[in-house]
Amino acid sequence: MTEVRDRVTVPSPTAGPMVAATGLVRDYPSGTGVLHALRGIDLTVGRGELLAVRGRSGSGKTTLLNLLGGLDRPTAGTVIVDGQEVSSLGERQLVEVRRRTIAFVFQAFGLVPILSAAENVEIPLRLVHADPRERDARVHELLELVGLAERARHRPHELSGGEQQRVAVARALANRPKLLLADEPTGQLDSETGHRVMTLLRSIVRAEGVTAVVATHDPAMLDVADRVVELRDGQLVERG
Repeated sequence: MTEVRDRVTVPSPTAGPMVAATGLVRDYPSGTGVLHALRGIDLTVGRGELLAVRGRSGSGKTTLLNLLGGLDRPTAGTVIVDGQEVSSLGERQLVEVRRRTIAFVFQAFGLVPILSAAENVEIPLRLVHADPRERDARVHELLELVGLAERARHRPHELSGGEQQRVAVARALANRPKLLLADEPTGQLDSETGHRVMTLLRSIVRAEGVTAVVATHDPAMLDVADRVVELRDGQLVERG
C-alpha cells in the first residue's frame, strides 16, 4: 500500500473551525450517584486538521467522540460542526448529518460479513440513493485509495484485520464527509499494521480534505497527528 500524495485539498483560510465544542459536560446516572464522564470540555479543531485525543481507558475519549458526532447529547454545552450546532438537532436532522457530514471508524470494524469489500463500501452511497454509475466509480476510487482494489470481491473473513479496517475507512469516506471520527481504530491490530492504518489516515486527510479526530493511545497515531490533546478523568489536561 502506498501513501496517497495527490488531490490535496487546502481549506479556505477564512473558513471557521470544523469543530467547536464549548463547555461540554456529560453526566450519566450510576447507581445512587452520578458518573461525570466529561467535565467542561472546550475544544476547537481546524479544517483539514488531524487531531489525536489520547487518554487512558475511562478518561472520556469515546464519550467526547460520541458528542462530536451526534451519537449522544451533552448534559451541558454545545457542539458545532461545520457551522451547524449538532447538539441541538432533532433525531431526523442528526441522521442526515451523520449520512453526509460526519463519518465514523470504530475499533471493531463493523463490516457486514455476508457482503464483499466493495458492497460494504457501497452501503452509505445506497442510503443516500447515489446514482449507480457514480456509486460504482466512488467505490472503485476508495478501494484504490486504501490499496484494496484487487480485494474488492473478498468478504471480511477473507481479509486480514488491517485490510478490514482499511475497508471500514473507505466506507466512512464514501459520501465525502467533512469530519471523520475514529475511536481506537488500531485497537485490534498489531503495531506494524496499526502504523500502516495511521499513515493511511494521515494521507487520506490530506487527499480528501477531511478533518479527523482520532481517539487513541497508540504512539503511532500520536506521531502522525497534527496536534495531540489529552483527556484525564473527563478533563483536557494537555494541549498540543
